[in-house]
Amino acid sequence: MSSNGGSIQLTAQPRTEKKGSAIRELRLKGRIPAVVYGSELEGTPVHVDAKEFNKVVRTGRSEVFNLTVEGGETIPVIIKDYQQRDNQWLHADFLKISKNKPLRVRVSIDYQGTPVGTKTGGILQVQETEVEVEGLPADLPSTIEVDVSALDVGDKLSASDLKLPKGVTLHVPEEELLASIIVPRAVEVENAAVEGDAAATQGAEEASENKES
Repeated sequence: MSSNGGSIQLTAQPRTEKKGSAIRELRLKGRIPAVVYGSELEGTPVHVDAKEFNKVVRTGRSEVFNLTVEGGETIPVIIKDYQQRDNQWLHADFLKISKNKPLRVRVSIDYQGTPVGTKTGGILQVQETEVEVEGLPADLPSTIEVDVSALDVGDKLSASDLKLPKGVTLHVPEEELLASIIVPRAVEVENAAVEGDAAATQGAEEASENKES
């Protein structure tokens, strides 16, 4: 689990044209149209380099970084939202944050290890890849690591099983299901068929014994 370091930088350029044709042209040039907003800051249209943005996204959406707007100021922000289609960035929203004000964000869950249940025919079924938490920006993790190696067939992992840094709290129900080890449907059907055949065989044998007696 890693915490925000604040050392990441991203440069943005002001965006004056808002027409669809201008936005398409930006994307063709490898730029992403975006908006910066937050406390005491009206929505400011900008655009950023797609490759540089991709590097920031890899660190996690809760990571605080400095966004420098050319001709303006440097602002501490997080990635609040983004749109992507066919591996192309369409738009991004940057939220200005206050380092002394709690922030609520969604953080990625990093499932680690090989569940013991998968070695006996089970499958790891993941219901959630993110979870919502709240805390001061400096305390927020970029990802939440959870070891699933001890999970056996039938076991479940809930939000309450997550270990969070000090000062960070969950904002989802503790019983919310995150992952479980299930038996494949085909195996269940096969087992049921085997059990049915065994029961039928036993019934036929008992009937035969009753006739003989």
